[in-house]
Amino acid sequence: MATYAVGDLQGCLDPLQRLLERVKFSENDKLWVAGDLVNRGPQSLESLRFIMSMGKRAKVVLGNHDLHLLALHHGATDLRIDPTLTAIFSAPDREELMTWLQSLPLLHYSSTFQTVMTHAGIPPCWDLGTAQTLAKEIHQVLTGPQDQEYFANMYGNLPDLWNPDLEGPERWRCITNYFTRMRFTDAQGRLELKAKAKPHEAPAGFAPWFNHASQVDCQQVFGHWAALEGETGLETVVNLDMGCVWGGHLKMMRLEDKEVFKTACV
Repeated sequence: MATYAVGDLQGCLDPLQRLLERVKFSENDKLWVAGDLVNRGPQSLESLRFIMSMGKRAKVVLGNHDLHLLALHHGATDLRIDPTLTAIFSAPDREELMTWLQSLPLLHYSSTFQTVMTHAGIPPCWDLGTAQTLAKEIHQVLTGPQDQEYFANMYGNLPDLWNPDLEGPERWRCITNYFTRMRFTDAQGRLELKAKAKPHEAPAGFAPWFNHASQVDCQQVFGHWAALEGETGLETVVNLDMGCVWGGHLKMMRLEDKEVFKTACV
């Protein structure tokens, strides 16, 4: 039995299936997925169906593209629907897929592997316990009666700095942006959400979130940042996003021994 963690699929199911075949993935194995199952790639609907069909063998966290799909599903935004998502909206199992997607968490932690997975990372202003508590808070909002209010107020870059006194939609948005959109922060954890560049091109006063002193004392795995090309320069902070949907590679790591497997996204 083995456990594998994979980066952003974004509708690129064929590369994932090639990797699973390469490692002889079996019914006894488990798969962690670091969010962004959908959008831009050719198989968003198929990716949702495949990962959902894995049941408890799949541990999945929500990414920003997944949340965007849910907001579109609920009619909470007038942003255009990417053509690669249109098949989902006409699918006979749309409601089942969206109910499953909305039930997913923002964070998964394994004491066995001493590893935490999020889509974008954990900011320097949070320790693991705080991150777990705040992820659970958003999960309760998404699976409760406030979900419509959440999606109606999800978009925006402010507040850009965590404050435990934040309340309501502003609090939800701030937490969500850390978990699903973060790339650059300052040492206190203030977000810079406009830049998507490589680490050495950080805006003045900011750096990659993982280059600041961290309060998280375990291994982190995350996706989201294709410009990293799967590299952070840190042994305990592992990026899994190699920009598959942009013509790069899909990256998967076996957690037992940290062996990495890659395949071109063709």
